[in-house]
Amino acid sequence: MCGIFAYLNYLTPKSRQEVLDLLVTGLKRLEYRGYDSTGVAIDSPDNKNIVMVKRTGKVKVLEEAIQEHFSGGEYSEPVLTHIGIAHTRWATHGVPCERNSHPHRSDEGNGFVVVHNGIITNYNDVKTFLSKRGYEFESDTDTEVFAKLVHHLWKTHPTYSFRELVEQAILQVEGAFAIAVKSKHFPGECVASRRSSPLLVGIKTKTRLATDHIPILYGKADDKKLNPDQDADSGKQQVLPRSESTSEFMPLEEKEVEYFFASDASAVIEHTNRVIYLEDDDVAAVRDGTLSIHRLKKSLDDPHAREITTLKMEIQQIMKGNYDYFMQKEIFEQPDSVVNTMRGRVRFDGNAIVLGGIKDYIPEIKRCRRLMLIGCGTSYHSAVATRQLLEELTELPVMVELASDFLDRNTPIFRDDVCFFISQSGETADTLMALRYCKQRGALIVGITNTVGSSICRESHCGVHINAGPEIGVASTKAYTSQFISLVMFALVMSEDRLSLQQRRLEILQALSKLADQIRAVLKLDSKVQELAKDLYQHKSLLIMGRGYNFATCLEGALKVKELTYMHSEGIMAGELKHGPLALVDDSMPVLMIVLRDPVYVKCMNALQQVTSRKGCPIIICEEGDEETQAFSSRHLEIPRTVDCLQGILTVIPMQLLSYHIAVLRGCDVDCPRNLAKSVTVE
Repeated sequence: MCGIFAYLNYLTPKSRQEVLDLLVTGLKRLEYRGYDSTGVAIDSPDNKNIVMVKRTGKVKVLEEAIQEHFSGGEYSEPVLTHIGIAHTRWATHGVPCERNSHPHRSDEGNGFVVVHNGIITNYNDVKTFLSKRGYEFESDTDTEVFAKLVHHLWKTHPTYSFRELVEQAILQVEGAFAIAVKSKHFPGECVASRRSSPLLVGIKTKTRLATDHIPILYGKADDKKLNPDQDADSGKQQVLPRSESTSEFMPLEEKEVEYFFASDASAVIEHTNRVIYLEDDDVAAVRDGTLSIHRLKKSLDDPHAREITTLKMEIQQIMKGNYDYFMQKEIFEQPDSVVNTMRGRVRFDGNAIVLGGIKDYIPEIKRCRRLMLIGCGTSYHSAVATRQLLEELTELPVMVELASDFLDRNTPIFRDDVCFFISQSGETADTLMALRYCKQRGALIVGITNTVGSSICRESHCGVHINAGPEIGVASTKAYTSQFISLVMFALVMSEDRLSLQQRRLEILQALSKLADQIRAVLKLDSKVQELAKDLYQHKSLLIMGRGYNFATCLEGALKVKELTYMHSEGIMAGELKHGPLALVDDSMPVLMIVLRDPVYVKCMNALQQVTSRKGCPIIICEEGDEETQAFSSRHLEIPRTVDCLQGILTVIPMQLLSYHIAVLRGCDVDCPRNLAKSVTVE
């Protein structure tokens, strides 16, 4: 949620209009993260002030305001060095409005301006401290206190460098954040930092970089807190220790260089594929075209340098192409994304699975007490979908937990537990906090993510990158099926030396080899699903029922309907039908049931008959040619037959398509549902 994009050119001529175009394009690449207002800040033509434009609503609204505001010829003149910052805000403190939109300023003269993701939890204390010193606040946000705190430090410590001012301000705030700061007092400089919220630096040069690593510098600043209750009129100024480094700036010496600061790699990939992922408490500063990375606090496991990573993402992957929406594109990418998840790992000719990211830890995992699968939302559903297979092939107890509930309960964790943390973005706050909780207690941590360099990816002992490719739509689709496949592959690895399970493993491997073609066959149902959506989109509720391996599809399908269409939907375990949900069934309640020829087929048929006997008219997802099941409904969707444990991949795709088409018919924003964000980085 929220998105930061900043651009700095050094000795690379760019007009302010070009900088604005870059900022707006960067924000468009971050729209999928979820937001309700936008803003940009650049230098004025005379370089004596900072000009800000902020708007409520979509980036398009900001773009139109920029065209009106920056129409003069002075904005088309090239400048050698300039820093512009931009932001998409997802409201936490204060309602969505221009007053609360980012960037936020330190004073009426716009001395310092800040963009910020996350939450400053002690902002009230800092606000009280600053209010006693005459600062007046213009917004309801927590972010504004940071801008004013930097300004206060600048006034009281005029000899500090820009980086040192920001470092000292960071030491006074608590919570999760990613920030980027610019100042008219330090032209051509930018300082950025992160703590529990993603931020990266992209580097673009005309020549090949002389190094692939940026050494880390350490300060000597103590974490001495400002005292909000200190008498502002006492004349006693609280003195903070200066952050002294072994070297003022580590030179990434390039004569002509451009830097991009962003919340996500998708915002910089069209400009450069060379990025540095910042770690918690890193402070990245650019001055005179040179980049330095400083650490606020030194720990024993700190590396000596940050690696410059070469992104493998292509710009085409984050474009819609011929599709109307990113979600539609990502649904239809699933035949390829599941193959990419298996590529290089599943060897069909030898019936073997190799997961390089966890290979060395398999003996330890086999000795564990239990497996714990922890995630939120769609990631949690992928764990539910594979729990039964994991229990069967590993013969270990498998617990599936919602990360938020897991933390609320202070769940006992033991050193011989293996905990899987599943997250598309790798930055989900609840999941990340649960990871740290388990890690502190000595459990083995396995990350299942789709984002290289993410926090969960870096903080796990080992893991599996699902290789689904960039997912832009807020509602997860291809990441779900790739997470599903990743956990199935893990189960197969765990059972490779069990003779009694070889026939079962062979059955699953053969089914995996046919999976991409079967997904293509299911996608051909798109027109039938669209017709079905026309019958459903005006209803207020939809019940989705199933059991066994398809219960997770019911939960995931209901979630998709809720988040995309704003229509009530409930995923119901068919075995629980007579324990309450049956009271909802009548001739006007839409019911969708998943009934496949698997071990729970007879039980599902019993539930189906209970629904029809109460005048329900269920829509059925069944196997091709299953006329017996189809006889209970005039509307049905047929999917290819596959092994029971992989049915959930084929049955979830009609639910993705149905939610998509209902959302379009109801006029909803498919890629950016209201109130939701792609990367949920606050608890």
